[in-house]
Amino acid sequence: MGRKKITVIGAGNVGASVAAYASAQELGDVVLVDILDGIPQGKGLDLFETTPVLGVDTSVVGTNDYKISQDSDVIIITAGIARKPGMSRDDLLATNVKIVGEVAEKAAFYSPGAIMIVVSNPLDAMVYTAWKKSQFEPRHIIGMAGVLDTARLRSFISEEIGVSVEDIHALVLGGHGDTMVPLTRYCFVGGIPVTNFISSERLEEIVQRTRQGGAEIVGLLKTGSAYYAPSASAVQMARSVLLDKKRLMPVAAYLDGEFSERGIFVGVPAILGSAGVEKVVEVDLTPQEMAAFGNSVAAVRELVKEVDRFL
Repeated sequence: MGRKKITVIGAGNVGASVAAYASAQELGDVVLVDILDGIPQGKGLDLFETTPVLGVDTSVVGTNDYKISQDSDVIIITAGIARKPGMSRDDLLATNVKIVGEVAEKAAFYSPGAIMIVVSNPLDAMVYTAWKKSQFEPRHIIGMAGVLDTARLRSFISEEIGVSVEDIHALVLGGHGDTMVPLTRYCFVGGIPVTNFISSERLEEIVQRTRQGGAEIVGLLKTGSAYYAPSASAVQMARSVLLDKKRLMPVAAYLDGEFSERGIFVGVPAILGSAGVEKVVEVDLTPQEMAAFGNSVAAVRELVKEVDRFL
């Protein structure tokens, strides 16, 4: 048994950060793939040169050639463009469906046994695109959204009440974006309901900040979007797969009857192990939560209809 192999597609801020975190955690050898000549090679070499400092034995290689990614255990897709001023949502979707579809197809050809984690936006639509083009089993494709959304919620709650982030557990369902459904009933601080610490009004303000978490960072950066937390979130998912940890985390997974939905990738709690999504865990929802989740799923279905136009 050699070292595990992780291919990261897209060498921008998110992809390079994924490669950095994965290498630093010694999860396996990393291949950083990008269409631009020199960028993945330069970033890959720079990251490889950090390994003696960090004391980790991993290789990091940048390339434009998918053949080097052959027999990867995990593929993490970060490729795609960010929305630019004056660009419609349709334009963004059409462009990213093309990019993500192409890279998923190429990566799947060289690593048919891999588990694929999608980070590109619009997230739920891109997971569906990668599934269609890779022709992977649905449980071998996972979208990164809920881990990031709950990380934001946990950060804000920790800041609010002065308790370690490690002791805060949260759950978010639904699509990635404005329609996400943070389940505050399932949010605990060291096993104690979060409502023991924070008033429901203040908690709602924190939930709203979580929903707008990405936009808040875009507003501050002005010329880009978040990348450290999204990358760390994707690597946490990859770690659970590579080490077969069976962690329970909110991810965009394929539903086949769970939560009364079928044939769609959307944010739900799932157990991640070496087989990918090993189980979707259903939780009891109040009528209000069920309605919010249904609304979120409906928004994702609309996006997927658009994807089918471009595929």
